[in-house]
Amino acid sequence: MKQKLILTDSDGVLLDWQTAFHKWMKARGYLATHNVNDFYLVHEMYENLTEEEGRKLIRTFNESAAIGFLPALRDSMYYVRKLYEKHGYRFRVITSLSTDEHAQALRKMNLASLFGDAIEDVIFLDTGDDKDAALAPYKDSNLYWIEDKPENAQLGYDLGLRSILMEHKHNRDSRWEPYPCVSNWKDIYKMIITDIIS
Repeated sequence: MKQKLILTDSDGVLLDWQTAFHKWMKARGYLATHNVNDFYLVHEMYENLTEEEGRKLIRTFNESAAIGFLPALRDSMYYVRKLYEKHGYRFRVITSLSTDEHAQALRKMNLASLFGDAIEDVIFLDTGDDKDAALAPYKDSNLYWIEDKPENAQLGYDLGLRSILMEHKHNRDSRWEPYPCVSNWKDIYKMIITDIIS
């Protein structure tokens, strides 16, 4: 019997971090470049920011009250709940949010309000941390691993996970990697259901 556990990132996969972050930045007077959605790095999204300043702003946002109220990304809420309620899948979130306990509590609250009991655990890493150590225990497990950062999707693939990349404008150049690239959770749902049937 296959293990009904799905490993997933949070921001850019389950939650729409980017939209919430841009609203937060705009409220603080930061001027966006022509199209912020084309970029992954914050210092490329906004005028006159250094890379270090961009990293600090991400940490400040991730540790702010705003992190507890991010909207679901696209159709994630519907299909995550469906995979849980109809097919018995549970989700383990691996997120490079922060080591701040209040930020972590807000993240758990946010996920629970959107996805209910489908989220069985959240593994927290510090802001921007790599996911090598967090994914290592699942090596060769063949579990699904949903990510939006190509480097992390590749890491999962190399570890023997079934990586799926959630497509955004900033990662479209990665659509020809050895793992599938999808535009929504409906596509993920179809893949998993096909796997169940076969």
